Amino acid sequence: MLEESEARRRILDAVEPGSVTWVPLELAMDQVLAQPIAGVMDSPLFDNSSMDGYAVMAEEAVDGAELKVAEVTQAAGEDLRLRLKPGEAIRIFTGAPIPADADAVIMQEDVERTGDTIKIVEGVVVGENIRRRGGDVCSGQHLLDAGELMTPTKLGLLASQGIPEIPVYARPLVEIVTTGDELVEPGAPLVPGEIYNSNGPMLQTAVSRVGGVGVASHAVDDVEDLRMVLGRALAASDVVVIAGGVSVGERDFVKEVLGEVGVEMDFWRVKVKPGKPFLFGRHPDGTLVFGVPGNPVSAYVTFCLFVAPAVRRILGMKVDGDSVGLGKVSGIASEDLVNKGDRPHYLRGIYQDGEVRLSGTQQSHAIFGLSRANCLIRLEPEQVVKKGEQVTAFEI
Repeated sequence: MLEESEARRRILDAVEPGSVTWVPLELAMDQVLAQPIAGVMDSPLFDNSSMDGYAVMAEEAVDGAELKVAEVTQAAGEDLRLRLKPGEAIRIFTGAPIPADADAVIMQEDVERTGDTIKIVEGVVVGENIRRRGGDVCSGQHLLDAGELMTPTKLGLLASQGIPEIPVYARPLVEIVTTGDELVEPGAPLVPGEIYNSNGPMLQTAVSRVGGVGVASHAVDDVEDLRMVLGRALAASDVVVIAGGVSVGERDFVKEVLGEVGVEMDFWRVKVKPGKPFLFGRHPDGTLVFGVPGNPVSAYVTFCLFVAPAVRRILGMKVDGDSVGLGKVSGIASEDLVNKGDRPHYLRGIYQDGEVRLSGTQQSHAIFGLSRANCLIRLEPEQVVKKGEQVTAFEI
């Protein structure tokens, strides 16, 4: 039985960033940049006014001075290529090009205008209220690194450079294959002995949350049906996640069928709770295959521990062997936390206002407690964290 860290290392060693595709900016939100990007032009591209006011020569625009307002106004848009004359002020608006020989802009609030004359109430200094060319970005300046997650502001930066599309890592297609005769899709009627399929929607949306494209299918407890469903999934997907059927029960056919369809198993069991019956393998065509337990809590925890880091690696994100959940938090235990077992145990918890507490029942089927959790609390074998002690958790 593999240690958790060794299992994650083997998985990550088997994963390479996916293919690169070019997408328009409006479709690049939350995607991972595949190549570094440099500025292609200065920004601002020309000296321009940061205020509505008057373009002036600073040495003339002193307290109490009077200047004649030129007949032509420079608005934002077309550069009229105006030139400022001595003793003159040119009406100008925010974003408009600075006229030649002007070296400052005085705000309209700092003058008193009478007819075609302005009186300076508060003078300016050279460069005041002027945005200089290249003051924000210079042509050739490094803007973004490969591996950065695209956000609205980064996309706005690229748009300001006139860049219409960017190279990103393609989102991997991840098929969730749930198994079991007892599972029924939400909305359908139940007969005695049946339960609703929670793993399908839960894991499919978990895939979307980490950046992949999730789809779901289902196979009953029949070798032929499982072989057909897995065959289709392997042919169509980058990653296949099988929920249930990976243990040693008489109706757990997953390992058998995976061998028949050519999947080479890397490992089967991991020393972690919940989630000991977890498998990882690869198909000769490169498809990654994961098997998670059928109990919802175990399925979600093992997804966070092992599947999510692999998806992030495919997306080109920087992932290391300690990558669990969405990030680390540290807080004070508001109750005793105990692991009586011989495996590391990820308790489902709530991190709030600097404190960490359990989210509810810790059994592997207890999805209500899981739904309330926002973190996983890792306890080593036989570890006890007393109320008031510091504890580290992983956001989920």
